[in-house]
Amino acid sequence: MPLAAFTDVPSVLELGTRRFDIRHRAVVMGILNRTPDSFYDKGSYFEFDAFLRKAEELVVAGADFLDVGGVKAGPGDPVSEAEELDRVIPAIEALHQRFDVPLSVDTWRASVAREAFAAGAVVGNDISGFADPDYLAVCAAAGASVVATHIRLGPRIPDPEPHYDDVVTAVRDFLADRAAKAKEAGIPPERIMVDAGLDLGKTEEQSLTLLRASDVLAQLGYPLFLSASNKRFLWKLLGVDVTSAQDGTNAAHALGIARGCRILRAHDVRAARRVATVMAAILGAEEEVV
Repeated sequence: MPLAAFTDVPSVLELGTRRFDIRHRAVVMGILNRTPDSFYDKGSYFEFDAFLRKAEELVVAGADFLDVGGVKAGPGDPVSEAEELDRVIPAIEALHQRFDVPLSVDTWRASVAREAFAAGAVVGNDISGFADPDYLAVCAAAGASVVATHIRLGPRIPDPEPHYDDVVTAVRDFLADRAAKAKEAGIPPERIMVDAGLDLGKTEEQSLTLLRASDVLAQLGYPLFLSASNKRFLWKLLGVDVTSAQDGTNAAHALGIARGCRILRAHDVRAARRVATVMAAILGAEEEVV
């Protein structure tokens, strides 16, 4: 019996005009930070030419789509709406002109999402769980896909001792509610992704618990998004620094796919694609594995 039988994954993901068969094969989102203080790259490609070179590297490595963010999730110096727009919109315009891949904007501001869609983005990746009351309407009007992410307090708010009576139930119910709100706004299920939000208001053990319970979240019936790449729960488990957790990331990706995750948000796109290819073969994908 294939491992896919243990999950209830949807078969299609839509990103703009692209339709992906995700019954067995995960797609890979390449991470592009236009921030000077990213937890992983520390702003190493914040400068615009370096940003474009990094984008080309991710596309060549096989990214199915790219995610552009102008404000990091964790605590840091305030970033105004104007500054976020200045970081994100020219970047999306340039990517849209240069590369034939769907683009995502990593923002919790509806105003930034609106401008990003006008510039060529087709996904709103919102780690706040749609806290901005205008966010879903903006996405629906643009025909955009969305990522509903669980977070306990909100972006950029320190949460060092998060408590849940049952973290899996809390996250599942939150995501079910946010996905339902997206549907009510007019966004079809194949354009609604759900993300457990590993490390966002979770301890290392809570993140591990949620990763193990990916099959429970997959049963919500929406494409399941996995943001595990180089996260704190992995590098602390391995006893290494944030730049040395790729082995842990690969393991998390493989387990996540086996339990129903079908979108991998990754720093190392080539490694993620290799994991996705091997797992597609294990899960019984009919297409030729190259």
